Amino acid sequence: MRTALIQITSSDDPAETLPRVQRFLSQAVAEGAGFVLTPEVTNCVSSSRSHQSDVLAFEEADATLAALRADAARHGIWLLIGSLGVKVPGETRFANRSFLIAPDGAIAARYDKIHMFDVDISETETYRESDGFRPGDRAVVADAGFARIGMAVCYDVRFAHLFRRLAHAGAQVLTVPAAFSPVSGAAHWHTLLRARAIETGCWVLAPGQTGSHPVRRGPPRSTYGHSLVVSPWGEVVVDMGTEEGVAMVDLDIGAVDTARARIPAIRHDRPFEGP
Repeated sequence: MRTALIQITSSDDPAETLPRVQRFLSQAVAEGAGFVLTPEVTNCVSSSRSHQSDVLAFEEADATLAALRADAARHGIWLLIGSLGVKVPGETRFANRSFLIAPDGAIAARYDKIHMFDVDISETETYRESDGFRPGDRAVVADAGFARIGMAVCYDVRFAHLFRRLAHAGAQVLTVPAAFSPVSGAAHWHTLLRARAIETGCWVLAPGQTGSHPVRRGPPRSTYGHSLVVSPWGEVVVDMGTEEGVAMVDLDIGAVDTARARIPAIRHDRPFEGP
């Protein structure tokens, strides 16, 4: 499957960001992509909860989701919208929700990010994702025809048991859209993604936000970039660096079976007690 990763610097204005995403999507399709992936919080990168309340919408009214679904249908492609911040009925917090869109524009699968990024990276860099986003509670594997897709988002990558469950449930491709911190990204991003691929024998597709994000309200935000494609053998096939753009890769799903035949660890789990 000809696959494209989009790396972008989203602002905190969904209406301003959407046309830029669509231009990259059209570029990917022009280069032959049948499966396109965008980063985490494609619609809005913001640390201001009040601003998010003003610009985010419920899923059924989200303009970014509607437009990208229409684009997927027009182009006849599979599209992973890495995630969107969306309002949730009856909730004061938002959902960080990943969408797999089918070639007819239908929503084939939804996944709400399970693990919240509540960390103190330094005295000046702290994050409390759970203040604004409520965690999901359900892992998701979706059948996209060309492959079975295990869905995750960003900070999920640090929880290896989630990816093991996805692989045991049949995932051949793991999607990890992200808006990774530059500090933790430089230290851990490549290692974590390669480990998840090696442990499961899956392709790992990780489109990321990059650079310094334009914000109208709230503190500034920067992200690491380096969108990656990692093969089932753990090789970094694509590293997009820090510039916005589109990267193409041809996914050979047969490489999953090859990697798992060489080292069939996915079949060697055993029950144990303790500690």
